[in-house]
Order: sequence, then structure tokens, then C-alpha cells
Amino acid sequence: MFLIHIVNILFKRDKRKDEVCLLIFFAFTALHFLMYSIFTFIKVHYTSDEFIMAFYTTFYIMNNIEVLLFFMYLAAYSKFNTKYKKLIHIVDFAAFIMFVISDNGVYTRSAYMIVAQGYQFLMLAISFVVAILNRRLSTREKIAFSTYCVFPLLSIIIQNRFAGYAIAYASLLMAIEILFLFLNVERNIKLREEEKQLEEANVKIMVSQIQPHFVYNTLSSISTLIEIDPNKAQKALDEFTDYLRMNFSTLTETKPVSFEDELKHIKTYIDLEKMRFNDRLNVVYDIGVSKFDVPPLSIQPLVENAIKHGILKKIEGGTVTLRTFEDEESYNVAVIDNGVGFNMEDLDFESNKHIGLKNVRHRINTMSNGEIRIESTPNVGTTIVVRFYK
Repeated sequence: MFLIHIVNILFKRDKRKDEVCLLIFFAFTALHFLMYSIFTFIKVHYTSDEFIMAFYTTFYIMNNIEVLLFFMYLAAYSKFNTKYKKLIHIVDFAAFIMFVISDNGVYTRSAYMIVAQGYQFLMLAISFVVAILNRRLSTREKIAFSTYCVFPLLSIIIQNRFAGYAIAYASLLMAIEILFLFLNVERNIKLREEEKQLEEANVKIMVSQIQPHFVYNTLSSISTLIEIDPNKAQKALDEFTDYLRMNFSTLTETKPVSFEDELKHIKTYIDLEKMRFNDRLNVVYDIGVSKFDVPPLSIQPLVENAIKHGILKKIEGGTVTLRTFEDEESYNVAVIDNGVGFNMEDLDFESNKHIGLKNVRHRINTMSNGEIRIESTPNVGTTIVVRFYK
């Protein structure tokens, strides 16, 4: 089990400082267990006091080093940095060299043997206090570190009280597995939260990219109307002003909004475009269902693309149909135009040419777990269907 943990950390790129400390801690613990296994196997044949004392002296030193490495890992993981840090390190290294091997130069399990393990008690107690009082750690992390501190302490007390019951190593193994499991769960939860925050940040960036585009095109349409029909331009400007005043919060929203709100954006945009292009632009609304949520400004750009790149590229113009319908699994929005169409082989979401579609697809997938399907035929038209799963 240790080897699996060690390999997982060893081959991870860009290891953090606490992960390096954990790698050293696990590697040393694995060596510690290996030496204990070797000693258990060969002590049957070599039972001299000198041999046994040499091995147990090594074990005591390794026990102390292991507790020291655990504290270093805890300090790195929790970013432990207080005015008591230097004092704890002084106590730590001073106590490290103060341990008793045996009585009268011969190893015996005497009543004072527990003194040799005083360093472990001291550092595990300090680690326990540091973990419990550290505000950076979550409840799950505090339980994980506290478990590692408490299990060995209890096992050492029991083992010294009842000779012959070697439970220290078993409890240590259990404590390490609990530590690794709990911290892995906590790390995964934090990664999920960070990914969610990153997704929301990406959504904000993409919405900020779409907002100026929408506003620019609307103002451009009004600007054109000023020369053609000032009265219509005034009406359009009033509508656009009211629209921004009432719906600006929706434009900056990074969470799904109701389709009904999105439809208001679409109708406002289409009304402004119809004022400019008159009979060249026809729009059909076939709204079968409207009680569902969509990412903000996700359908409006698709309608805009249908008008700009489909209908208006034909001299005679054409028709855009906005249709919604429902099936057992999803709510569906279809944007259909009979414009110029395009060759499907030329569709590349990764190219800058289709950055608008790329952003819309990403937000639909990220915010609503939806998907977008596009079909187009040159000189026939384009159909885009967006599925929002229930």
C-alpha cells in the first residue's frame, strides 16, 4: 500500500512542498516497516542482547525520525507559521536527542522503557494541538491529522502496559491509511471547488466578450436608422435604453437564467434588426415550452449568427425560426434559417473564425451540461439544436 502511495506522488508533476514532505514521510515509513519485518524474521536465530539492543536502538531512532517527518509534513500542509514556530522547532530538535535506550546497558522491557518514547509523545501532542488549533484546516483535515496523533499514542500506552501485545505498528498503519484517505478526499473536494471557480471565471470572461459585441451591433443598427428614419431610431434607442435598464443584471449573470428572460433579449435584438432590414428579415416564433433554464446570452448569439451569416447574405433575405420543444430527457431549442448555409467540413470550433460558437458551446456544456448540434447545407440553410438535459 505504501508503495502505491509513494509511486503516485513520485510520478506526479509539479509536486507541492507538502507533497514532497509526504513522499519523504511515506518512503521512510516504508523503510521502517521493512526493517521491523526483517528483525521479526531473523531474531529467532539471533537472540543475543547486543543484537536485540542494536535493533531496538535503531527502531527508537527511526520512530523519532518518523514523528519528526510527520510534523514537518503537517507544518508544510497547513502552512503552519506562527510566533511559536521557532520555539516548537527548538523543543523538537532538543527533545530528539534525549531518549533512553535501556536499563544497565541491556535491553529489557522495564517500567521505565516508556521514557525512551518520550519524544514521540511530546511531538505527537504538539502535532495534535497544531492540527486542532490551525484555522487553515477543515474539520475533515483536523480529524485526519488528529487520528494519526492519537492512534500511536494509545497503542504505545497499551503496548507498554500489556507486554507481548505488539499493536503499535498495526495502529500506525491504520492511522496512515486514514490520514491518506481523508486528505485525498479533502483535496479532491478542494479541486472540484477550484475547478468550479475557474469555470465561473471563464464564464465571466466569455460573457464580457459577448456583451460589447451585442451592444456594438445594436448601436450600429440604431446609428444606421438615424439616417434612414430618425423616428424609428428614436424609438429603437428608447427600447434599447429600457432593455439595458431592466435587464443589465441578466447580462452580467454567470448562472443559468430562465428561457423566458433569454427570449426577451432575443426579441429585443430581432425588433432592432427588423427596424433596419424591414422585409428582408422574417422571424417565426414556435415556442412549445418556455419553463426551463439556459445560460445567459446562449441562444441570442445563435439567432444573431443565423441573421448575420445566413439570412442577410442573401439579397432577398429569408426567415429565421425559433422553436422550442420538450422530450423525455431534455428541453430543446432550435434555431433554423433558410440562409446561405455552409459546408460542414469548414466548421471548426477551435478556430478564431468560430469563436462565438465556441464560447456558446462551452457555456452551454459547462453551465447546463447541455450539448449543441449543427447541420448546414450550402444554399439551403442551417439548423442548430441545443439540448438542455432535465
